[in-house]
Amino acid sequence: MNSLLDNQMFCFQCQETAANKGCTKMGVCGKTPRVSNMQDMLIWISKGISQITTGLREEGVTVSKEVNHMITLNLFTTITNANFDEAAIVEKIVKTINVKEELKKQLKNREGLSEAALWKETDIEVLAAKAKEVGVLSTENEDVRSLRELIIYGLKGLSAYSKHANVLLEDNEEVDAFLQKALAKVLDDSLGVDDLVALTLETGKFGVEGMAMLDKANTSTYGNPEMTKVNIGVRNNPAILISGHDLRDMEMLLEQTAGTGVDVYTHSEMLPANYYPAFKKYDHFVGNYGNAWWKQKEEFESFNGPILMTTNCIVPPKDSYKDRVYTTGSAGFPGCKHIEGEIGETKDFSAIIEHAKRCPAPTEIESGEIIGGFAHNQVFQLADKVVDAVKSGAIRKFVVMAGCDGRQKGRSYYTDFAQALPKDTVILTAGCAKYRYNKLDLGDIGGIPRVLDAGQCNDSYSLAVIALKLKEIFELSDINELPLAFNIAWYEQKAVIVLLALLYLGVKNIHLGPTLPAFLSPNVVNVLVENFGIAGVGSVEDDMKILIG
Repeated sequence: MNSLLDNQMFCFQCQETAANKGCTKMGVCGKTPRVSNMQDMLIWISKGISQITTGLREEGVTVSKEVNHMITLNLFTTITNANFDEAAIVEKIVKTINVKEELKKQLKNREGLSEAALWKETDIEVLAAKAKEVGVLSTENEDVRSLRELIIYGLKGLSAYSKHANVLLEDNEEVDAFLQKALAKVLDDSLGVDDLVALTLETGKFGVEGMAMLDKANTSTYGNPEMTKVNIGVRNNPAILISGHDLRDMEMLLEQTAGTGVDVYTHSEMLPANYYPAFKKYDHFVGNYGNAWWKQKEEFESFNGPILMTTNCIVPPKDSYKDRVYTTGSAGFPGCKHIEGEIGETKDFSAIIEHAKRCPAPTEIESGEIIGGFAHNQVFQLADKVVDAVKSGAIRKFVVMAGCDGRQKGRSYYTDFAQALPKDTVILTAGCAKYRYNKLDLGDIGGIPRVLDAGQCNDSYSLAVIALKLKEIFELSDINELPLAFNIAWYEQKAVIVLLALLYLGVKNIHLGPTLPAFLSPNVVNVLVENFGIAGVGSVEDDMKILIG
């Protein structure tokens, strides 16, 4: 593989990376080489400060929540389609360097600190030049590079879930300490393939803990998701469309739009906000508008009002509606207004609300309802009915089709697969992958919908909890003995941590598509195949035989 110095950039962290090898001139996502390189620099500096925080913990020094939150946000900022704003990324690099210098003064044992830990130059052009040396390809051994990146991308997904819990004032010091320890370890050239495989599975373990933390934060704040019919039509009022994943942003927006005459609609991964009891009290919360993230250019155009992006996934906006796009939190795009607000603060959404009042109502693009809200608590309430259906043979198999959607034409496979499933099977889903089939009329089995949507990608935790509960109910010794198949779609790094969490829980024979990750070397793929039965997707007919029988 060519050196990064021979490329304008190198990035292969998402499913749609160029030719399934790597983006070298411009990100398929739309990020420029400069932004890509600065993201690499932010990750490298975050590894350096994590080496120091890990050392401080070993010396018995407490690392503050503010530092933990900063490192978490750094990683979240580099997730695919989250932040395209070079200035915002440089600001985080400089802040991290300055905090690192202060923390370094407290560290007694400074032996063995890496260049990333010692770096203190903050000149933008020097940072840009250095960034081209410290990216993905700075690790020469292909297998070591593959495992390091698999771990880092898992940590990025973990950072997303941690950040969402943090804004609801839920923290887990063990998760923060592990995330930073793992970041520090990928700087350690003494670690070989076996060490990194072990660290990969440990990342999955903390992925489970991170998702559990977020589940607790969400449900203790907003109640347990419940079976809900969600309107997908529109009303004749000006409105704001909120996308991304941050439920605290959702709460603040609903509070501040109450009584203003401005409606609120969810988009893409914010759809599951409709399932939480706490949000149902707002009569101006209308429902969901549109589909998965990749259709936003058409759907943001027809929505007519302003859009609030709370996290990824941003598609570079067209000039025709760019002035209506607002970002907040980890999200950012040059030229779009950014709404500030630290953890624990109430954000001021007055600008976007006033903007909405000047806009026409959304143009209707569909009508009707979709059903969701089947997180673990709701499914447990249906447990007797589900168990009886399995025992009677009415339900032959559950198929987990969680994960991400994307632009690739081959993703029509997931719609075709869902339609081809026998009528005695039930789909368990979470994440935006559901938009490939959640509006199909697949019917029900004895009143149990054949598509059970648990929520956002982080709510894949619910699917794991449901599987473990079924294992207990049926008194099985192994989760793989359940009538359960996994056909998961991936796109970005939150799906990576979900995959690692499932591997940690012992789940085997997962089909992963529409393509296997470009960052997995052939040898690492072999490890996953031999130890966990990981496989890519084939034709619908062939995969149906393998997964359903």
